[in-house]
Amino acid sequence: MRVLAVTHGPLVGPELFADVLAEDGHELQEWDIRLQGAPPREFDAVLVFGGDQNVGDEIQHPWLRDEYEALRHWVREGTPLFGVCLGAQTLAHALGAPVAPVGATLAGFYDSELTDDGVTDPVLGVLPRRFEALNANAYRFEIPEGATELARGPVPQGFRVNDSAWGVQFHPEVRRHQLLEWFRDEPTLPRPLEELAAELDEKLAAWQDHGRRLCRAFLAAAT
Repeated sequence: MRVLAVTHGPLVGPELFADVLAEDGHELQEWDIRLQGAPPREFDAVLVFGGDQNVGDEIQHPWLRDEYEALRHWVREGTPLFGVCLGAQTLAHALGAPVAPVGATLAGFYDSELTDDGVTDPVLGVLPRRFEALNANAYRFEIPEGATELARGPVPQGFRVNDSAWGVQFHPEVRRHQLLEWFRDEPTLPRPLEELAAELDEKLAAWQDHGRRLCRAFLAAAT
């Protein structure tokens, strides 16, 4: 498949998902929407990743409007789509759902659970019913009207739109150095960076296994 990865900066790329795509013989094109403008739309599947921008920052980041329109186009066309963190928030907003600050930055692993619909979902259903999800976010989405809630945690963790678009608040694609760089100078980090690093050393390998399975489940659903 030809897969487009929409990114929002140098430290928020496809990471583990790029490894899976290469191993399974798919073609990946990365597109930094900040620098390259409105993304091309004719791909077999689309991944939209995180960023330090937020819904509501359209004056500072006018390309967000291009992203909303592209997301609505892909949903209308039934293009397989998977949004992560900011990518899930922009998807929710593009479909009319509220996106707002959490109130306290989430950083680390949080108890989460699949809904009954999540258990039977072809993508998120590869996760355990109860799991610790790796979150790194100060904003949250609400579930768009007509979408199916798939996972819950300290914030809504996942949803599906129709049978072709998924959004997750957690980060299934992340690497250790990447996450630590996000929070190295973050003033709202809820605990010391050394504590977060220790938790990553304990739990990240198992979480990355979940991430690889989740990516492969999305690719299977996309085909």
